[in-house]
Formats: sequence, structure tokens, C-alpha cells
Amino acid sequence: MSQKHRELGQRVGALVQAGQMAEAYALLAPVLAQRTPFRQLGLIGEAVGAGPLREVNAFLERVASHKTEGGWVVIGTALGKQMDRDLAGAFGRCRDYVVAADVWYGADILGERVPGPALVSDFDPALALLSPWREDASRWVRRAVGVAVHFWAKRSRGAVELTTRAQALLALLEPMFWEWDIDAVKGIGWGLKTLGGNYPELVADWLAQQVVPGRRRHRKLMLRKALTFLSDEQRARAAGEEPR
Repeated sequence: MSQKHRELGQRVGALVQAGQMAEAYALLAPVLAQRTPFRQLGLIGEAVGAGPLREVNAFLERVASHKTEGGWVVIGTALGKQMDRDLAGAFGRCRDYVVAADVWYGADILGERVPGPALVSDFDPALALLSPWREDASRWVRRAVGVAVHFWAKRSRGAVELTTRAQALLALLEPMFWEWDIDAVKGIGWGLKTLGGNYPELVADWLAQQVVPGRRRHRKLMLRKALTFLSDEQRARAAGEEPR
């Protein structure tokens, strides 16, 4: 089955490179109309994304116009293939597609395929490109920041040598701890939750600096997600309480 979708991606990609956008989408559309596993859609996106930027980006616009769930997977994976050639451009297009999707799964799909992998492969430039998303007018773009952090934290597996990067991501999320839009909170909280699962001591100390009297109110859901994987002692420390 994987070979079938890899070959389909190559056929779609060849049509895209030839400028035959309508024909390329006609080949892809039946797959998007089905409940195709994301992994198989990703194989198609990888094949398409390997092509020339101008033609590929024109095709991705066509895919996005149909707003299918599977289409965002193809788009995100294709953009991921562009990052070694045009990191800033891939980030910018990803941001625009998150806004265009205008739904939680669009933000999550794209966040896990562009800024998340970019943090893993090219941390410092990706962090710089992701930082402005924190103040974006779109709640979905702000949500995608947390999704990207979640992706990085999951891949880090708590490696000690990556601790300074985990600290940098907590600094990235610090001004977002007081996010109030619930859709954005769920993504940001997801990032904190996965960081807490891999760097619990770090997150407990960080939370203790956020949850102090006199600071702005935070969503209970944000804190609840961040505390998910912490021990009782770490939870007490995070809340400024004496451990039981």
C-alpha cells in the first residue's frame, strides 16, 4: 500500500512539474475524498514537495482551496520537503495555510509537519522564525506554536544534552502561559505537557516562576496540562506549596 501511494505521489509530482495542475489534482482528489491514513498521504506530499518551488507552491494553493483534512497533510509534508531550500518561505506559507484551514486539525497537522520538524533539524533558525507566531492575530497560528514544541519534546526523549533547548522553548512559551483563547490554550498546553513528560524537573521549576501571586490569571486547563506528568512533589513545587 505504501508503494502504491509513493508511486501516486510521483505521478502527481510529475504533472505538477509539467504545469498540469488540474490534471494533478484530479489524480489526487479521490485519495483525499477517502479516509486515507496520514502516513500514506505523507508519502504523496513528500514526492510532490521535492519538485521546483514555484510549481509546487502553485499546486499547494489548489489543494488548499478545497480545504480537505487530508489535503493539509499533503501540504504540510510538501512544505517540510522545502525547508532545506527555503526555510523562511516554508514557515511563511505554513502560517498562511494554518490561517486558511481555520480549524484545530489544520493547525495541528501543519504544526507537526513544518515548525515542529524544523525545531528538530535546525533549532536556532526555526526558533527565530516561530517566535513571531506567538503574537499572531490567528488563534490557530498561536496554537501551532505549542504543537511545534510538543513535536520537538516528543522527539527529544528527555535527552540531557538537549536541556538548554528545552529551556529555550519554555522561554518561548512563557508569554503564552496567559493565553486566554481556549483553542490556542489546548495547543500551548500540549507543548507544556510533553515538555513536562520529558523534562519534569525543568518544567516544575519553570511553572513555579509563573504561578505566583500578583501575576496575570491563567487558564486552569493550561496549568492542568502542564502538570500532567509531574510527580506529587513536582506539582507542589510548581504551585508554590509544601510537599505532603
